[in-house]
Amino acid sequence: MTIAVPSRQLFIDGEWREPVNKKRIPVINPATEEIIGDIPAATEEDVNIAVDAARRALARNRGRDWRLASGAHRAKYLRAIAAKITERKSELASLEAIDCGKPLEEAAWDMDDVAACFEYYADLAEGLDAKQKAHVSLPMQTFRSHVLKEPIGVVGLITPWNYPLLMAAWKVAPALAAGCAAILKPSELASITCLELAEVCKEAGLPPGVINILTGLGPEAGAPLASHPHVDKIAFTGSTATGSKIMSSAAQIVKPVTLELGGKSPILVFEDVDLDKAAEWTMFGCFWTNGQICSATSRLLVQESIATEFLDRLVRWSRNIKISDPFEEGCRLGPVVSAGQHEKVMKIISTARSEGATILCGGTRPQHLKKGYFVEPTIISDVTTSMQIWREEVFGPVLCVKTFSTEEEAIELANDTHYGLGAAVISKDLDRCERVTKVLQSGIVWVNCSQPCFCQAPWGGTKRSGFGRELGEWGLENYLSVKQVTEYISDEPWGWYPSPSKL
Repeated sequence: MTIAVPSRQLFIDGEWREPVNKKRIPVINPATEEIIGDIPAATEEDVNIAVDAARRALARNRGRDWRLASGAHRAKYLRAIAAKITERKSELASLEAIDCGKPLEEAAWDMDDVAACFEYYADLAEGLDAKQKAHVSLPMQTFRSHVLKEPIGVVGLITPWNYPLLMAAWKVAPALAAGCAAILKPSELASITCLELAEVCKEAGLPPGVINILTGLGPEAGAPLASHPHVDKIAFTGSTATGSKIMSSAAQIVKPVTLELGGKSPILVFEDVDLDKAAEWTMFGCFWTNGQICSATSRLLVQESIATEFLDRLVRWSRNIKISDPFEEGCRLGPVVSAGQHEKVMKIISTARSEGATILCGGTRPQHLKKGYFVEPTIISDVTTSMQIWREEVFGPVLCVKTFSTEEEAIELANDTHYGLGAAVISKDLDRCERVTKVLQSGIVWVNCSQPCFCQAPWGGTKRSGFGRELGEWGLENYLSVKQVTEYISDEPWGWYPSPSKL
């Protein structure tokens, strides 16, 4: 299947613009290892131009064009963007699949979620109007007070390669709904659909400078965006190591950040489960999106009494997964995103083996696929809590397994991690599920499932998985500043200082 990859430039101030240094980065299809196009490589000079454009967009017509416009006005643009995403769903899904390697059906599902995200924040933008001047009850009758919610300003949005357009939507939609101007820097490993978002926004008539999209390398484009003195906030999704650098950079000028970082999430399977249902959710929680999910429930904790039978079922289910080019019908596992990522995943599997773990299945390249960055779905048992595979995020289709005997032991093992993004508990005993949910140290808990995500519900982690929440009303609040307005309404003088006229 031949997919034409559009040749785009940077999108700044409503126009396509060649990078100052005129350099470009090749785009490689991870399923074939072939170069299929290229993207522009932004640098600090381009970041400066984009920041200036974003600030002009907020100031235009004394802010009335965007920053001070009604939420209903901004909602019209968000709905137009959603409609155009839906119109181009098939094309965008194909570009996503060929760029990052996810199965085409998954990519199509993502496009539905992208459109739904823009629609959802259009609704919240309209609702914002009614929340302005919210009354604050005061104990003194001589004052009255209300609250204004204002856009935080120019925001830098740095997004990963596992859900290129969807992760962009999670940030762009609420930022625009709030009245901010945005600079989006997608991962250089998967930027094609984010550049197409620029075309969509242009067709939707979005005012110049409200959205600017810069592709390029992290050190050359992401770092200067994060440290720019005229960027008012950074929202980042990616690795904990990079998030730490961004936080440090932002701290120099006390710039707020939202960080959605790595994870090593547990899934707890108790002895009362339906084995096949639990096996499928366990696989989905770790192998969905080719295993490249920050919230992947990649640490399986299974109760000892069912461990042998459950792992046997899990291996049989895993060997039944269709691994293929993302465009083949029925594909359920495509390649990881790049040669570098493939090397990292294979090295982690090799280290697990050398540390004494057992590879129950997978751990190699599929024999029928001679090219592409493919990794068989891998299940690793006999894992100890000191092993790398237990402690570090893999970001590939690799599941590690430990057993437990009691609920208390399961909870202790589940919380034995620096991360705290997601967790799942599988049991027919709903009282147990509720008990366990309350003590799992994570920002998200799934009960009798793993990985469902809805734009209405908050998303984010604890510990080294970051802080702040995206999605839902919480996602909109990320991009709003709260201003208190208090008025003295008495006709009487304040009376704290003696009046000179009475001396």
